[in-house]
Amino acid sequence: MNESFERLLQKAEQLMARIERVLPAPLSEPDWGASIAYRYRKRSSGHALLEPVRHVGAMQLSDLKEIDGQKDKIQRNTLQFVDGKPANNVLLTGARGTGKSSLIRACLNEYAPRGLRLIEVDKADLVDLPDIVEVVAQRPEKFMIFCDDLSFEDGEPGYKALKSILDGSVAASTPNVLIYATSNRRHLLPEYMKENLTYKHTDDGEVHPGEVVEEKISLSERFGLWVSFYPFTQEEYLTIVAQWLSALGVPAAAIEASRAEALVWALERGSRSGRVAYQFARDYAGQHAA
Repeated sequence: MNESFERLLQKAEQLMARIERVLPAPLSEPDWGASIAYRYRKRSSGHALLEPVRHVGAMQLSDLKEIDGQKDKIQRNTLQFVDGKPANNVLLTGARGTGKSSLIRACLNEYAPRGLRLIEVDKADLVDLPDIVEVVAQRPEKFMIFCDDLSFEDGEPGYKALKSILDGSVAASTPNVLIYATSNRRHLLPEYMKENLTYKHTDDGEVHPGEVVEEKISLSERFGLWVSFYPFTQEEYLTIVAQWLSALGVPAAAIEASRAEALVWALERGSRSGRVAYQFARDYAGQHAA
């Protein structure tokens, strides 16, 4: 009887060991001294981890030109956060290549010596935000949860998870976590012409959006700070080109001579963005650097 019971226990233990090997392990803490930025990654096996970013881009706030108003808002909010003062979750929206992601990286580099850290999360993994918050909740550092190029299609699970976090659920009430997201569109869900038919007109002349429209704008409204970015004018674009060329060691005379080529480069790409200016500067500097 006892031998049979012991064999049964042994088989049960072996079965449990096999099950534990295939079940996703709880998210564990990384080496917090390895980097100032981390990526949340989920493997095909279901196991998730925070990977240190070994080489963080050396973007500085002084590198970013022609977005002074946006820079002031983001820098002020981030400084409040680092200082332990009230601060808001942030949504940066607008034209592509205008410095939204670069501004966040620059703030990270600026305030990392004071304890600021960044965790990049893909929108598909936003459903795991509570697990990430749980891991960092007791840390002394301040964490920006960063989601780049954020937008959703109808029915995506990450939408409701992010909405819950921004609403101030128990998991999101940790004072050392804020969400910083960038998007090319102000409303994070697609909008269709037929939805305009759900608007209601009252007798006093007021217009009220229908439930479908309300739902689609509600996520954006849950970010406390909205910062909008706009396409650059020709002169703003050329100013950014000159700044990057100077940073890459191009002589002043060559920078002045680059203006026509810089405009052609932007025309060929159909955009006068900061990204296009940087790409031109790298190409030009490779040919003209001293």
